[in-house]
Amino acid sequence: MERLPKIALPAIITIVALIILLAKSAVTIGSGEAGVLYKTFDNGVVIDEPPLGEGFHVVAPWNKVIVYEVRQQELFEKMKVLSSNGLEIQIDASAWYQPVYSDLGKLHQTLGEGYLQRVIQPAIRSAARSVVGRYTPEQLYSSKRDAIQDEIFIETKKILEKQYVQLNEILVRDVTLPNTIKDAIERKLKQEQESLEYEFRLVTAAKEAEKVIIEAQGKAESNRILSASLTDKILQDKGIDATIKLAESPNTKVIVIGAGDSGLPIILGNQ
Repeated sequence: MERLPKIALPAIITIVALIILLAKSAVTIGSGEAGVLYKTFDNGVVIDEPPLGEGFHVVAPWNKVIVYEVRQQELFEKMKVLSSNGLEIQIDASAWYQPVYSDLGKLHQTLGEGYLQRVIQPAIRSAARSVVGRYTPEQLYSSKRDAIQDEIFIETKKILEKQYVQLNEILVRDVTLPNTIKDAIERKLKQEQESLEYEFRLVTAAKEAEKVIIEAQGKAESNRILSASLTDKILQDKGIDATIKLAESPNTKVIVIGAGDSGLPIILGNQ
């Protein structure tokens, strides 16, 4: 009985030490995350093996695990850039990005956890300055917003191609011009719209006038052909046909034969 405490004490110490050791060795990777293993006594960052996935992992207590978010993330940027004529333009843009999962070890080794500030932000700002510098404020305000969005995406992606980062999308949310330039552009666009509407009305009126002229010419030509083709004999025959039809009408009362011009009948009705 006297020896029990002497045996139990080392066992308790051993159990406590194992618990502490296990606690230091256990790593839980959360949803949408991955871990980069750093082996203290074996060449440092592990780059030739896949990163540690979601879930519970046990590693040697002298090694470390650096956890990265690998789901898609968003970076919001407000940038002041110059247009082609040197005016300052503010662009509000969002970038959707994420680390390349299979290259997470290389990303950590070359850029570290601050890769967003080290490569992504400078790449977007550089691409935005390059692209916006090709356009005038008027183009940026009106017709070229989608074009600059696509061009910024292409140029940024090219810069990040070998940086172990995947760029998914660039969205230009707003383009802000100086108020004086914005007002001048809006006045010019309004004048152009009014001019287009006036030109449309002129074209429509000209087409309507042309249509009336063509119809009148057609009618005149039809009358000319008809007049040239009608002879006294044809008119007399048509008069006889008309008389026969009228005679068959229930409203016809008296027909006087040979009393009309050219010997055509005269029909006396109810009146």
